[in-house]
Amino acid sequence: MDVVDTSRARRLRAGTGDMHERLDRRINAAAAFDSVAAYGRFVQMQWVFHAEIAPLYRDADLQRVLPGLAARQRLALVAEDLADLDLAPAVEPAARFTAGRIDIAAALGWLYVAEGSNMGAALLRKAAARLGLSDGHGGRHLAPAAEGPAAQWRIFTAALDAAELDSAGEERAVQGARAAFSRVERLAELHIA
Repeated sequence: MDVVDTSRARRLRAGTGDMHERLDRRINAAAAFDSVAAYGRFVQMQWVFHAEIAPLYRDADLQRVLPGLAARQRLALVAEDLADLDLAPAVEPAARFTAGRIDIAAALGWLYVAEGSNMGAALLRKAAARLGLSDGHGGRHLAPAAEGPAAQWRIFTAALDAAELDSAGEERAVQGARAAFSRVERLAELHIA
């Protein structure tokens, strides 16, 4: 008898593991943390992604499903990091999400990817520190939440797991996460590869 995993976060991880590994390899191969200039291109890539998903953090329906969502948004921190590095945003982001027309299930997948990156940010934060960057200069968007990245992730995944979705919604959540990883991978090709 097959046991069905009741954790949506674990199902999303299983459904995107290949893409996550490929993205990690791409970022490592690009040596994005080998110089301040390379790191700047990484931050520009981050800005585009976070600007594209900013409407998700402002969506009232998503905020009801994921309490505290608005406070999790990192776009302003990424913008401050760009300013610290004397860089402008690389390009105008795509209009991917429109207020009032957001598919909650797919958006949960996108947010899973965005919020999950906070867990990996601890390692990236150390690499940025080796470049002379910090939580107060150039590395703000990599800084952990006050409660710590693991606690923040547990709070997020508990709300994610509690969201009510039907089987079609579950599939759209996985497809949303896969689309998010695909988008970040494309941005990496454009900005840091």
